[in-house]
Amino acid sequence: MKKVLVALAMVMGLGSSVAFAYVVSGTQSVEQTQQNPQDEFTKVEVKDLPQAVMNVLAKDYEGAVIKEAFISEKETGKIYKVVLTITKENQSTEEVTVLLNEKGEFLNKEEGNEVLRIAEAEAFDFAEVDKLGSYRKDLTYNQKHIDSVLALNLVDVEAIKKANFRVAIDCVNSVGGIILPELLERLGVKHVEKLYCEPTGNFQHNPEPLEKNLGDIMNLMKGGKADVAFVVDPDVDRLAMICENGVMYGEEYTLVTVADYVLKHTPGNTVSNLSSTRALRDVTRKYGMEYSASAVGEVNVVTKMKAINAVIGGEGNGGVIYPASHYGRDALVGIALFLSHLAHEGKKVSELRATYPPYFIAKNRVDLTPEIDVDAILAKVKEIYKNEEINDIDGVKIDFADKWVHLRKSNTEPIIRVYSEASTMEAAEEIGQKIMDVINELAK
Repeated sequence: MKKVLVALAMVMGLGSSVAFAYVVSGTQSVEQTQQNPQDEFTKVEVKDLPQAVMNVLAKDYEGAVIKEAFISEKETGKIYKVVLTITKENQSTEEVTVLLNEKGEFLNKEEGNEVLRIAEAEAFDFAEVDKLGSYRKDLTYNQKHIDSVLALNLVDVEAIKKANFRVAIDCVNSVGGIILPELLERLGVKHVEKLYCEPTGNFQHNPEPLEKNLGDIMNLMKGGKADVAFVVDPDVDRLAMICENGVMYGEEYTLVTVADYVLKHTPGNTVSNLSSTRALRDVTRKYGMEYSASAVGEVNVVTKMKAINAVIGGEGNGGVIYPASHYGRDALVGIALFLSHLAHEGKKVSELRATYPPYFIAKNRVDLTPEIDVDAILAKVKEIYKNEEINDIDGVKIDFADKWVHLRKSNTEPIIRVYSEASTMEAAEEIGQKIMDVINELAK
């Protein structure tokens, strides 16, 4: 029986695709049985492979020869299986089978379930220890990604250089400490105050870029050492900012601000998830464009963005998704676009923040007992507020004229998360508490 090592590789950025790699050792062909999930594929000519598939094979399997290719067409989309022959340094050969989707972003729910089905079927053996495949080292991808960011039409390097910004960064001692200084140097930023930029993995504070965790960088900014501070999470996909006076810009407004800049130059639709600030909707409508909300989760945002051809989208946690670069949250893209916008506006960061609609989000939860039917309670809440604008694609969101409340149940415990937004924190807490009182009454 064949020896197979199953691995899942998520390769993001630069148009890369998601790949499932089956490394097949000690055999020149992949054995097939009726029980094997791979039987659902039919053979295709190599010339018929999409360019996106060919691109990722050329990049990630340089020098490999395509032996044969297959396709499986499912309701969720096409999956391509490509059998490669790789020549190793000792001139021995290895056969690798790679599964790629046709889009190049996170797996959606259906694709994820398919991966779980394949894993649960256990139609494979683990490779022997001396036949675990191979890897290669490539240290050029920071440079490649920065090149791609600087090549974006809306990234104005000359304007950023001319503005002579002083920038502070907090990279929580993770990989941002490597790539953010490189990005800022390439953008022409000469004055950079670095805090926690040693990529040791020894986080100096809770790595979530929230105000309660950022006292050190906020105090640094109060000393007048920089015009703006950028804070990223460990994998550099969330971006928070701090004004020149040491006040938080507000992570919800990272996407709002970048979207304002993008829409000003390339009008189009926008997307964020149901729990994100209404300010993105307001800014989008200012340009006469359409805003849409998705279910919570990056993959859901991306799916909605593609459906309405959005030019910008993301999540209120500081995640900017800019399709002109790629369909993934990216703090480097966010920084480059934000600095371009700031340079064009000629304002202080606090002044720029003041140009956007002020909203405040309150986050609460209702704890219930295990025997309570949470879905039934949400259905009753939906009925009570049926005269308001209701969105039930992910829990229940009630949109009032000047505020909203989003109710989502937990998948692991009997609780309902209650997010509410209004023009003041007091009003946000008030409407959130009102809905929580309704839930508690229904639970009796």
